[in-house]
Amino acid sequence: MIVGLLVIGGAVVGAFGSLLGLGGGVLIVPLLTLGFGLPLREAVGVSLICVIMTSSAAAGVYLERHVANLRLGMTLELFTAIGALVGGSIAFLLDERLLSILFGALLLYVAATMTRAGSTEESLETPPAAELVATPGPAATPTAVDRLSGDGYRVRNLGRGVVGAVGAGVASALLGIGGGIIKVPLMHLSMGVPFRVATATSNMMIGITAAASAVIYVIRGGVDPYVAGPTAIGVFLGATAGSRLAHRVDLRLLRLLFVVVLTYTAIQMLLQGVK
Repeated sequence: MIVGLLVIGGAVVGAFGSLLGLGGGVLIVPLLTLGFGLPLREAVGVSLICVIMTSSAAAGVYLERHVANLRLGMTLELFTAIGALVGGSIAFLLDERLLSILFGALLLYVAATMTRAGSTEESLETPPAAELVATPGPAATPTAVDRLSGDGYRVRNLGRGVVGAVGAGVASALLGIGGGIIKVPLMHLSMGVPFRVATATSNMMIGITAAASAVIYVIRGGVDPYVAGPTAIGVFLGATAGSRLAHRVDLRLLRLLFVVVLTYTAIQMLLQGVK
């Protein structure tokens, strides 16, 4: 019975995670801690394994459809992996209640940030024509940021993206979220990447991020295989379905789901942390 519920819960989380580029960790940890009573640190370890599954299922589809920005993703992932190793090294030194509070606070911040995204969506999805046409003189020489650009938009604030990528790696290891919850708003709002491209690129990155920190959890015995197995299977099935349906889902609906779910889970995790 419990195994079946884990598979079903994992499938729902996997589908949602692949649609939003979150890896599902943002929902797996609350699902396992609030729904199944698993200790937070063990839930984080299981979540990291499931994030790898989500990324494996979704990344190939997005790359095949040329939605993800491969060059930008690999550039940021180098720094995210470093942050993940650092976070995994200190994760076992922190109190679980503190981790719950950190988790909830992070979710609230990202939900508030994404709420403001509606007013900037049009400018990010369709930049002015002047930005898409090379100008004569020195400005026509491509910069490092320009070379990372995808078709129809220009990546900006690469330095800010690098700093945010390191933070995403640390948060991934501490909270089992894969870092997508930070990477998607970072690329979309700070770097000018369209929302759909940001979610696809995040899906490609999160598996590497999670793997970097999951190794530490496995070595320290922080992963329960009897929970990780069925949950990961469900996540893989859900992520496969979600990635193939992503292009049919309205972006405004995606953002609304993003904000509502993050706000609810944030409140639950904060309440658990202050008990």
